[in-house]
Amino acid sequence: MSAATVEIIVLVFVFLFGASIGSFLNVVIFRLPEGKSLVRPPSHCPACGHGIRWYDNIPILSYVLLGGKCRSCRASISLQYPMIELLTAALAIACYQRFGLDASLPLYFAFCAALVAITFIDIPRQIIPDEISLPGVAVGVAASFVAGEVRWTDSVIGAAVGFALIALIAYGYYFLTHREGMGMGDAKLLAMIAAFLGWQSIPFVLFAASVQGLALALFAIGMGWMKKAPPLPDPREAAAPPGEAGDVPLRQAAVPFGPFLSLAALEWLFFGPWLMSHLFLGGYAAL
Repeated sequence: MSAATVEIIVLVFVFLFGASIGSFLNVVIFRLPEGKSLVRPPSHCPACGHGIRWYDNIPILSYVLLGGKCRSCRASISLQYPMIELLTAALAIACYQRFGLDASLPLYFAFCAALVAITFIDIPRQIIPDEISLPGVAVGVAASFVAGEVRWTDSVIGAAVGFALIALIAYGYYFLTHREGMGMGDAKLLAMIAAFLGWQSIPFVLFAASVQGLALALFAIGMGWMKKAPPLPDPREAAAPPGEAGDVPLRQAAVPFGPFLSLAALEWLFFGPWLMSHLFLGGYAAL
């Protein structure tokens, strides 16, 4: 068997494994925020409650064969299911290309899978479960001893500094505006990210997340997708006519930060050191 054939077999296996983990992440994303068991009841249609047969639960393929509908009641199945399976499979391939068959591979793929789960929980619910981020900090520090991608001191310092930075920003914003901005979930997420990637990743992750988050907020506001709820009536003023709440001010735009921290972390994991070494002529990479 040629080396090229072996490589193709490995890539197929990695893809299928990643898609299977993505299928499990769908369960995590929908059940964990509601405090439900991840194993009971087994997978079932949310519309009719009918149990999903094993041959209808094959990642990506079953969705295509069923036309995106439940076999029993023909209710539509969310496109999010195959999207997450495909995304997780792609990240598995990316991790394999980045680390090869090394001890780093399962550890950093688990990191990527955690970021996917956090992203798709945070987007609709604006929460980041401690059940993912806090164990993630511990696993990130442990990975520094096993994988050797970052020094353990950089991992520990990164976790502490990452948490402290977001906490200071969050408390400072609340002190100045009396409104909640970033929460402690973001602080714990950055601690997890820096535990895996080292403190050197923090400037890039924060900068890239902020720029990309701001860009999306501006785009959403420009498209009229983000509206603010009508304000509470002020007894000293006449009530505003219904429907005139207008576009949400940029300073009040409620955009979850976790997905952008996760995206920036992936960018650093796969491209960051290369980008920084070129942008700063190697100075950043020397840290």
